[in-house]
Amino acid sequence: MEALSLNEIRSSLKLLKEPLADYNANSLSKNQGITAMGALKILKRLEKQNLLRSKKMGKAVFYKPNLADDYPKRFFELLLEKQAEESSPRVKKWVRELRKLSDKAQAAIMFGSVLEKQDHGDVDVLLILEPSQNDVVEKALEELNQLNVKKIHAVKQTKEDLAQNIRKGDRVVLEALGKGIIPFGYEKIVEAIKDAAL
Repeated sequence: MEALSLNEIRSSLKLLKEPLADYNANSLSKNQGITAMGALKILKRLEKQNLLRSKKMGKAVFYKPNLADDYPKRFFELLLEKQAEESSPRVKKWVRELRKLSDKAQAAIMFGSVLEKQDHGDVDVLLILEPSQNDVVEKALEELNQLNVKKIHAVKQTKEDLAQNIRKGDRVVLEALGKGIIPFGYEKIVEAIKDAAL
């Protein structure tokens, strides 16, 4: 695979993290602040590399991540991890803290004011777990909250709940996914996005 430009990476993440949105070259160009021709080149190049699939509706061509094949799925998982690794030092501190839950929960999406403000209140996180993991996760959250000045506020769902909430357009879930940072569980998040499209 050829190295991707910053605009190609940002566009790929946008398409992945907004699974209900329909993006064509025009809508992507407005969203990403690039020319329509630049957006079209990006979309065509990503499609050529089998990372996106296209669908014609009327005269417009819309693009979605190709999550049917293993290679593109691993690519998108890597992009989510890259986004977490390259977050600001303030956010990265919480990425490291939340990764302490990675052996107890399946995935986490950090969202809300912690990503936007230096002086944020609590740390909002959407945790993906099986119901049998709930007690262990609760105990681990209590321990983390005793050690940190800012408290972690967790919303818990199963992977199936996440897929269903994406599918039905749940505003909170879509905003968390669209704007959030994923500390761990990249494979589970990509699977849930794929399942939501079925």
